[in-house]
Amino acid sequence: MTKRQTGDRLAPDTVIRAALDLLDEKGLEALSTRAVADRLGVRMNTVLWHVKTKARMLDLMADAVVGEAPLDGLPDEPRERAREVVRRYRRALLAHRDGAALVVGTYVAEPHTLRLAETLVAALLDAGLDERGAAWTTWTVLYFTLGLTQEQQAAERTSGDRLEHAVTEAGHPALHRVLGHLASGSFEERFEYGLDAVLGGR
Repeated sequence: MTKRQTGDRLAPDTVIRAALDLLDEKGLEALSTRAVADRLGVRMNTVLWHVKTKARMLDLMADAVVGEAPLDGLPDEPRERAREVVRRYRRALLAHRDGAALVVGTYVAEPHTLRLAETLVAALLDAGLDERGAAWTTWTVLYFTLGLTQEQQAAERTSGDRLEHAVTEAGHPALHRVLGHLASGSFEERFEYGLDAVLGGR
């Protein structure tokens, strides 16, 4: 493919979509502005014209991933609305290889991310939390979701259950007792349990 010259028309969304495709195919470690440029058949300066730096590209990618969580048709009841926002957020992360690792490595103040945060905070305020409670509960539930989902996506790339092989009854008696509840196949149940723990049981 012939390289396009810097300044040729190339929409920023096209750059981010190419970067997300590369993420899905090769993972977060393979991402670079040069790799995205090669995928698009353009010079690296053309990509940098739109995203400026790799860090900025990652921010825009993270916001695009969050933007894949639909925020229409949410439940009317505030706490269930908050739960559903977080469930959709998690599904958006899981839809991309290393999606959680991508988002957790950024601090994004872009439209899609702000809209999701606005929707979640509003639901918690409607549920009766004060301003600090709504803000801190939002951070808590999103960080919990990112951490659990990042662990799940990492586990999907490994063979066997490392924890099961590492924990022994003699060396880790407490962990050994609860080991069956930490199995890698229980991520969805653990997620719902965590949601109830943070947002209150139904």
